[in-house]
Amino acid sequence: MNKKEVLEIRKQFSPENCAITRICGCYVDGDKEKKLEFKEAFLSLPEEECFKYYEIFKKTLSGTIGKNLIHMGFPLEQELSGGKQESLVKLKESKLKDDILLEEFYDKVIESYDFGEHYLILLIHAVYDVPGRSKDGMDMFDASDNVYEHILCCICPVALSKAGLCYNAVTNTIQDRIRDWVVGEPANGFLFPAFNDRSSDLHHLLFYSKKPEALQDYFVEYTLGCTEVMSAGTQKESFQDIIVNTLKEDCDYSVIRNIHENLQEMIEESKEEPEPLELGKQEVRRLFSKSGISEEKLEAFDKNYNENIGAQTTLLASNIASTRKFSVKTPEIVVNVNPERADLIDIQMIDGRKCLVIPIDDEVEVNGISVNAR
Repeated sequence: MNKKEVLEIRKQFSPENCAITRICGCYVDGDKEKKLEFKEAFLSLPEEECFKYYEIFKKTLSGTIGKNLIHMGFPLEQELSGGKQESLVKLKESKLKDDILLEEFYDKVIESYDFGEHYLILLIHAVYDVPGRSKDGMDMFDASDNVYEHILCCICPVALSKAGLCYNAVTNTIQDRIRDWVVGEPANGFLFPAFNDRSSDLHHLLFYSKKPEALQDYFVEYTLGCTEVMSAGTQKESFQDIIVNTLKEDCDYSVIRNIHENLQEMIEESKEEPEPLELGKQEVRRLFSKSGISEEKLEAFDKNYNENIGAQTTLLASNIASTRKFSVKTPEIVVNVNPERADLIDIQMIDGRKCLVIPIDDEVEVNGISVNAR
């Protein structure tokens, strides 16, 4: 799913566009015991509750694609009879009205989800009548021939509100505030099936993780049956390992800066594309060659890529590039530069010493005080 498709589904979580038919939930305590289960027609809820649920659902489809929102596929065996994908299909087709399927799903989540505290499992079923699109991108609500039926799961931590004092209007006193168990923003969740090319894609789902590095691997494998994916941080670390293993002792500053600048250029050129820029093995190899890594050094590249990342695995450019800053670090100092101006820093030999060289053309501030740079 690209950004526009995610936003299109998010827009359905509002009173004007609501296509949710049913909501179900299971409250689980820190000992993995079910404390409460509920199920009802979503539109039968009080309006105030609906608005609060909308915020949770929107949050489960928020963040950066490739970091917080991850496209996951099902291995072929999971799409066969008895597979995890088939279980999700049955859950969707039941419209969340089959108590046995719901109990099986809750049990799988409780067994595989690693949290250790109280949490709430929320499930909704929705049917979105996808409007047609004109050539100029305008929605044609009277020209729809596609229905997107889906389920959304949100797993939200539940914690005691903070202790404190409050004003009691009945007794006109200041007193100890009653502490309640409060449902927080979702930590994880998923949308099934994925909404690719503005239609249902039963071969994929969209997984959400509030913390990009906390992907709940066992939950993803055991409950969802999806293939293992690399987190954003792991992608960046693996990419850096490939650079080091390819260059070895010839890991020069100029080459690293060139890789950074070329990556920035590629991201800039693709920013109007609907899909985030992905780099496979051959694209990374071309990037290295363009950045000054010799063919001799690239002889071991394929082996390094296969071992560190996987022959068929792609990397998101936004995950492996430092888009916020270009950082040069020594044991004593750290220099951070606008990533678009990495060219301002160079390493040169001056009077027999290796030095960081930064040309100064504008004013200089030291601890917030403008100084003369002479």
